Amino acid sequence: MLKTQAASTIVIRRPRLYFSAPHAANSRNTSSAYASSPSESEDPEHIFMADQESDSNSKQPRMSLAQLFPQSFGESAKQWWACTNPKLAERRLLDMVPYLKEATADNLTAPPNSDDPFGFRVWRSEMVELSGKNRALNEYSVERVGEKVDENLVMLHGYGAGLGFFYRNYEPLTRAPGWKLYALDMLGMGNSTRPSFSVKAKTREAQITEAENWFIDSLEEWRTKRKLDNFTLCAHSLGGYLGVAYALKYPGRIKKLILASPVGVPADPHAISAEMPEPEESAMQNEFTRDQESIVHGKNATGPADAPKRRVPGWLSYLWDANVSPFSIVRLTGPLGPRIVSGWSSRRFNHLPQNDASLLHDYAFSIFRQSGSGEYAMPYLLAPGAFARSPLISRIDGVGRQVLPAPMGSSAAGVPLRETGIPIVMMYGDGDWMDAAGGFAAEQKLLKAREKALLTGTDYEKKNENGAAKVVIIQDAGHHLFIDNPEEFNKHMRAEMDETRAEGLRKKATASQSEA
Repeated sequence: MLKTQAASTIVIRRPRLYFSAPHAANSRNTSSAYASSPSESEDPEHIFMADQESDSNSKQPRMSLAQLFPQSFGESAKQWWACTNPKLAERRLLDMVPYLKEATADNLTAPPNSDDPFGFRVWRSEMVELSGKNRALNEYSVERVGEKVDENLVMLHGYGAGLGFFYRNYEPLTRAPGWKLYALDMLGMGNSTRPSFSVKAKTREAQITEAENWFIDSLEEWRTKRKLDNFTLCAHSLGGYLGVAYALKYPGRIKKLILASPVGVPADPHAISAEMPEPEESAMQNEFTRDQESIVHGKNATGPADAPKRRVPGWLSYLWDANVSPFSIVRLTGPLGPRIVSGWSSRRFNHLPQNDASLLHDYAFSIFRQSGSGEYAMPYLLAPGAFARSPLISRIDGVGRQVLPAPMGSSAAGVPLRETGIPIVMMYGDGDWMDAAGGFAAEQKLLKAREKALLTGTDYEKKNENGAAKVVIIQDAGHHLFIDNPEEFNKHMRAEMDETRAEGLRKKATASQSEA
């Protein structure tokens, strides 16, 4: 039975196609994931082509089912029947990371004959239990054995993905002395637990807040469990959106915010107003239709602002707002599920070595097929074209400017202290379908917030001002820039990490001198 959940105040534009209901939906919503036309075949290929033909801006040639979904039915059924354990699929992917050793009772001190040229490093994988029913975060951590930890880096994935997608970054980033790395699967995604999701709020604004809190409260509880005072956050796509929401709700916990192709930055009036229809067009479909090899190797690459936009199909808007996610389709189609996933993975990872692409496909299917949970929050946060219901451009300048909670935010006189800014870095691929113009607009708002703080802040705030913002464009990369061009992405990340650690050590030295 297909489970769907609907946002009660979201107004949708009805699609031109007719919808039937061969499978009953749950009591909250009666819409179905199946579309058919009374005058046409119900074949899925026809439905896809009907949408292509109705899009006057699309110049893409027709594609056969074999081209759309290259995995054969036999291979698909075999993979579905084998039902690889999701943690095993994650382990096989992460086993490709060189040098890092699994932590054991015998290797918590660096052996004299370690083959790691960058210092002995160990990894751990565990579930971090949180309060409440069926709430735990899947965590992968890497530490440098025998070294003092000065800084902590936390990495968050994007919508429907998982921590395995950063497999090309873990080894290079943990070469940095004094750092410990944590990668997390967000609650309800990846290999974290999948508690049921529901929203009780009635107003649009309250629904957005409740959906955001569902994710970011679990991140804060994880931080408390790990006893981290603060950390640097590198977050991709949806993770970047939620990273901003976290920084606004929990001030003082993030030292530097690195947003990799963040979703939801620019404003779109159609996505915000409940009285307006959904966005007419978006570049989001390029994530599923563009050949990644052409971007990575410079063939027909387009800049972020030039990524072709297409009309958001009416049926997609309908299913999105009815909370029928792409993963619902994967689960519903049974033995065809791996083949459907191959329609994305074959294009998304075709620039990678065959073994990498195969392991990523297996890993992606293993997490896509799991029970629906966090994905049901998406219609409350994003419109079908990936515009945010509450865009970050309207609130990102508040990051690093919040009143600190007691006792960490009180002066000697007991006056509440305010944050004095944090560095924010936004990265985009030069072939990214996410519009970097939103990042440049956010950069300007953040710099204006810094100027205002230096003009109107207290003496304490002016003295400790730490706000900064910049946009970095990664060459030969798309939306998953950390996979497409890991060398350049890792280089920029290491520069940010080195800067953060150096600044932290400088402040500690200054504080020690003052106390002396």
